[in-house]
Amino acid sequence: MVVFPRLVALIVPVLVAPGCCRTRWAAYYSDRVEPEALRDYRLLIFDSDRHPPLAPLAGKGRTVLGYLSLGEVNQHREYFAGLQNAGALAGENPNWPGSYYVDVRDTGWRELVVRQLVPAILAQGFHGLFLDTLDDPAELERRDPNGCRGMTAAAADLVKALRAHYPSIPLMMNRGYELLPQLANHIDIELGESLYSTYDFGRKSYGLVKGQDYKEQVGRLKEAKRRNPHLRIFSLDYWDPSDRRGIRRIYREERANGFEPYVATIGLDQIVKEPR
Repeated sequence: MVVFPRLVALIVPVLVAPGCCRTRWAAYYSDRVEPEALRDYRLLIFDSDRHPPLAPLAGKGRTVLGYLSLGEVNQHREYFAGLQNAGALAGENPNWPGSYYVDVRDTGWRELVVRQLVPAILAQGFHGLFLDTLDDPAELERRDPNGCRGMTAAAADLVKALRAHYPSIPLMMNRGYELLPQLANHIDIELGESLYSTYDFGRKSYGLVKGQDYKEQVGRLKEAKRRNPHLRIFSLDYWDPSDRRGIRRIYREERANGFEPYVATIGLDQIVKEPR
């Protein structure tokens, strides 16, 4: 029998000030930074396995979210072998070697997420969840409409199940634009990753997103905000950390959209401060 941690209402400024567009936040997937370097950020996203000490960061009005990949599983996760043996994986992601797509329709995967993975993340001291790789189910269904039929709906149902089981914790979803019409009222924050700028893995360089793609993403995000006026919209863009002028441009652009931005390196393994 799984014992779920007791959930209490969180008094978290980042979730109760929907009119504010100046939340300082960061995503960081390593454990090398000193907590002191993160003190000015009100919301932090960490990898749920490898992260700085949470105790110095989890108080004083700060929200700390643990990373949870729902559409892919990396081979270094301790539960990878079990999913592989159960036939719940659907091939390797060519952009991220060692990361494998998950068949989100698999009932075993859903039970693992809801009954084991989430309680383990919360037990560490995280306030809530950062839900990643939810673009994958819809993309797999587009590629193979017959073999992957129902993946998009199953992904949305999984997020709804998380909200139903954990009604008091903050949920932040990365992209998953096809799911937004169904999920805008089930999450607290939507993140537009690679919205204005991104990283080209082929050329191994940073660059701006194509104008039409950028416009389409902004439209989807603003439509989600119309569906749920309380939904916070964050943006995560990637850029060369030495180009301070370029970073300032990205912050200006995203704030003009009404979004709450952070600009990082593609590895998310260093803190890139906003240039003053």
